[in-house]
Amino acid sequence: MTNTLKMHKKAWGTTGTQVSVIGQGTWYIDRGNHAAAVATLQQGLDLGMTHIDTAEMYDDAELVVADAIKGRRDEVFLVSKVLPSNASRAGTIKAAERSLARMRTDRMDCYLLHWRGGYDLEDTVSAFEQLKKDGKIRSWGVSNFDADDLQEIYDIAGKGNIACNQVLYHLKERAIEHSVIPWCAAHGVTVTAYSPFGHNDFPSARSEGGEVLEQIADAHGATPRQVALAFLARGPAVVTIPKASSVAHAADNAAAGGLTLTAAEIAQIDKAFPRGREPSHLPMI
Repeated sequence: MTNTLKMHKKAWGTTGTQVSVIGQGTWYIDRGNHAAAVATLQQGLDLGMTHIDTAEMYDDAELVVADAIKGRRDEVFLVSKVLPSNASRAGTIKAAERSLARMRTDRMDCYLLHWRGGYDLEDTVSAFEQLKKDGKIRSWGVSNFDADDLQEIYDIAGKGNIACNQVLYHLKERAIEHSVIPWCAAHGVTVTAYSPFGHNDFPSARSEGGEVLEQIADAHGATPRQVALAFLARGPAVVTIPKASSVAHAADNAAAGGLTLTAAEIAQIDKAFPRGREPSHLPMI
């Protein structure tokens, strides 16, 4: 695996920025060896996974990110998130400044409200806009927002201001395909898929769905996980942020960035992992 690997890119909302279709998640990345975690993120950067996602909620993940991007900040599309409990106007600004300090950078490329909480959305949006004006963030978005929530914040913020919505999306959890992805596509909002392999629940090779992934993977000289990432990112406005536990795992994830599935293969996967009915509440973890 070399840094000549092809990595598709997609538009980040209506900002004009292009981001890697496969990025790097960092939830729990601080739980193991710090140097190994840094090396894993850096390997991802070497292979074109320049979109790094973190959050103030992820304990010391922002500190791992700081070491991984040292001397390479201009290569990185850096995203972090504010907790709902901090999302007042003043609290959002303070939280952003804490994250900037922890990551040892002067700006974030995007800053998200981690999920909807008790503060008025008007206050959080006002803080985001102030942070943009001050050059501390370049764009902002939300996470775990259903279509109704998206419409509400859109009515507050106006056209072109919500860059992304980060939501749970994997083969066994396709609820966002009902309303969220269509809403985002219609309003120029990028969808970022978190936990794209599920939560310790990736289809086994012995399952019916797992066999389908294996067959398609063999046809492309790929792995089932790469096929899963390519399927999730098949839409024009969807990117993914799998977490890697090792340098080798990062290389495996990155290889999905240039994989394109045929319409027949997409239909096979769609049949093996049906999206089911739309739930009353948007799933999240």
